[in-house]
Amino acid sequence: MQFSADENFALRLDGEDPLRSFRGKFHLPAGENGQPLIYFAGNSLGLMPKSARRIVEQELDDWAQLGVDAHLDAETPWYSYHQTLREPMARLVGAQPVEVICMNSLTVNLHLMMATFYRPTKSRFKILMEDPAFPSDTYAIKTQIVHHGLDPKEALLLARSREGEFTVRTEEIIDLIEKNAETLAVVLIGAVNFFTGQLFDVPAIAAVARKHGIAVGVDLAHAVGNVPLSLHEWNVDFAVWCSYKYLNAGPGAVAGAFVHERHATNKNLPRLAGWFGNDPNTRFRMHLEPEFIPVASADGWQISNPPIFSMAPLRASLAVFDEAGGMERLCEKSRKLTGYLEFLLKQAGSERFTIITPNDTEARGCQLSILVHEHPKELHQKLEAAGVKADFREPNVIRAAPTPLYNTFHDVWRFAQILSAHQ
Repeated sequence: MQFSADENFALRLDGEDPLRSFRGKFHLPAGENGQPLIYFAGNSLGLMPKSARRIVEQELDDWAQLGVDAHLDAETPWYSYHQTLREPMARLVGAQPVEVICMNSLTVNLHLMMATFYRPTKSRFKILMEDPAFPSDTYAIKTQIVHHGLDPKEALLLARSREGEFTVRTEEIIDLIEKNAETLAVVLIGAVNFFTGQLFDVPAIAAVARKHGIAVGVDLAHAVGNVPLSLHEWNVDFAVWCSYKYLNAGPGAVAGAFVHERHATNKNLPRLAGWFGNDPNTRFRMHLEPEFIPVASADGWQISNPPIFSMAPLRASLAVFDEAGGMERLCEKSRKLTGYLEFLLKQAGSERFTIITPNDTEARGCQLSILVHEHPKELHQKLEAAGVKADFREPNVIRAAPTPLYNTFHDVWRFAQILSAHQ
């Protein structure tokens, strides 16, 4: 698409945008002047769907009026609440419904998946990750390694960018897999890197790993609700994600996990068990049925009751995604939004910053990571003072993520004007 730096061009794009009405479905934080902020922090915490309040209040009303009976008699019964999320979530991640479960938090789910898929032996004990990975993943994986009596210095293999580059080439990851195929137990990749915004070629990486019998896991924290996903088709073994970023489900909202159908239906796989992962036909026999019999689906990795108040806002958000037509329509707008932002930043021609996110639209989502060469925190503070809500990552990166559900092309134009004025 041929972009223009003229403000009227941005306004015209907004006028032609078939998704423009969805901005009105979210609460937009206002600045000191009472005007909506330029909110480019959806990669950290998405905005609140207006419909979330009604859904949460319904659960509060059901609790007040029904007490324990709300488990079965609420407007949306609590006992089976997680089932209301299954199909819309499966659509977003490209999975079969049987492969998806919403539960816990991302890192808890990662530990649960590793309990099943990281079973190190004397010959196969290494885990491959990208560098930098999100810190919580790194902490989790290192403690998993130590839990098995191993040394992270020997068992953790990191795929790094080449000198002078910021992103990790797919061929570098594949080369590491090939060279360490006999000792690798798990490959764990963050589909979209939190720092650079790079979208990895997950299907290519997964194909090479599985060729060598290596389990493949994916962290979708910055990918779900942001980029097209086809987990079942990609043939990855497991995936985990949170729902408070692009999925707009609120702080600490329930997370999700994917277990490929070939594993999800295998009741004999080892796992850490809890009563809600047990066969519902015997779940309430409790002490009369002391042996754990997992559900033959991703539900078999559930530990506890559905957390109703952290699930309710996700129901609101997933309904918005479905109403918008799913990821294909959203990504069409996202590519234009992010492409327009990239165009305007390059038009500015500043030597003060460099975009470190790939310029290939197939290798990124909506986030652009802007590496600031001089006084990065000062620049970020000036942006905030001017009504921009982006986020800062040490030591010198500002992450800006124009999201298609509630950001506009005029938001992008204004952001570029403000950034240029404070160079």
